[in-house]
Amino acid sequence: MTVDTPARFSPLGDWQEAFGRLPAGFQVQELPFLTQLTLRVAPDSPAARAVESVLGFPLPSASHAELSGEVKALWLGPDEWLLVAPADTAEALAEKLRSAIGEEFATVTDVSAQRTVLSLRGSLTREILAQGCAIDLDPRVSPVGSCYTTLLAQTGITLVVREEAASGVWLLVRSSFAPYAAAWLVDAASEYGGGTG
Repeated sequence: MTVDTPARFSPLGDWQEAFGRLPAGFQVQELPFLTQLTLRVAPDSPAARAVESVLGFPLPSASHAELSGEVKALWLGPDEWLLVAPADTAEALAEKLRSAIGEEFATVTDVSAQRTVLSLRGSLTREILAQGCAIDLDPRVSPVGSCYTTLLAQTGITLVVREEAASGVWLLVRSSFAPYAAAWLVDAASEYGGGTG
């Protein structure tokens, strides 16, 4: 007997038309199906050094993200990071990390289905996010590489600053809350008019 693997679906697959009507200066695009691995490891431990040797960079410190490579590392807590990589790489990346960790203590868990990623870009991004997020996205406070776990309109998110002056950010939101977050973004942008983005 064969078992069919269920088809994956994007939690925001029906939102592309609404995203296309956003005002000039604000673009929203879902990046579905990215690999997401939760890494729990003590900083500066042999296991952390093994992970860093696989990644090719040090794990980022509090409220920071490492964004330069194919695998991004987002700080979530004192001993917790989220590794974000291209789709369909979870199994290979997790195996490589576990192999490097060996008998040392650390955990690598595939949480790819837990969240989706929204890529926000444009000159209005900071203004729109300020309507529902308490994080100060002034570049003097939140430069490129800043990473915060916070709330957007009462929805838990991880916010990553990817471009200068927060003109490009990632919002990582739980899949079940993604439609609410998308609706909030579209509504918050409506006062700026419509356009092609």
